[in-house]
Amino acid sequence: MDWLLHGINELLSALATDIAHLFSPHWWRHHTVPLFNILMIDLTLAGDNAIVVGMAASRVEQSMRTKVIFWGILGAVVLRIIFSSVAQQMLQVIGLTLAGGILLLFVCWKMYKQIVEADTHSIHEVEKNLASSMPHPNATTFWGALWTIILADLSMSLDNVLAVAGAAGESTLVLVIGLAIAIVLMAVASNYIAKLLARYPWIAWIGLLIILYVALDMIYRDSHRIACLNYGVGCSESIWQGIKHRLGIGG
Repeated sequence: MDWLLHGINELLSALATDIAHLFSPHWWRHHTVPLFNILMIDLTLAGDNAIVVGMAASRVEQSMRTKVIFWGILGAVVLRIIFSSVAQQMLQVIGLTLAGGILLLFVCWKMYKQIVEADTHSIHEVEKNLASSMPHPNATTFWGALWTIILADLSMSLDNVLAVAGAAGESTLVLVIGLAIAIVLMAVASNYIAKLLARYPWIAWIGLLIILYVALDMIYRDSHRIACLNYGVGCSESIWQGIKHRLGIGG
């Protein structure tokens, strides 16, 4: 438990230092692209939470469904805060950013299959099941439904925080803004986002491409950090800086 408290304290301490940047136009100009990337990542991943929570809640008695949805969303919020409190510190460890990038590539593969094969339950179908008073053929208890949501939230929260932390880079303030956006979208707009993604699948494609870029950038940056540590080359170079160097742009 000490590691969690230490991580939260580190996060709050770094945030207190960075909070003044909110009033700096230069900071906003410098972080516009990461913030846009985080917004698209959160939009793309928020819809899955609504579907998972709704599917689990539809399997319990109608009188308990609101309670399952509330605790399911609360659990997802808590998990995102826990993961965020340690993610940025862990990604500073050489080798872990590389591993995180590889894990995000797997997330991209899962998202690609979902988009191409439409391998997801319709949010309209989920809402219909939630509104139905008929017993679900695979009915379960309150705790059974909540356990299903928690297990799914573990994976989804890790995917979301890893992608957001990778996009945020070393800025704690950007990470916290990304976490706040994710929580708000998940808590108040996840159903709408799920419908939006179903109606406009190109949004999911943009989100997928951004997550793919973040994954490749994490792999590229940490590979350069490892090369820098061992061979003194490629120090502090992002994938975008590397592209500009190869093209002879920007010095």
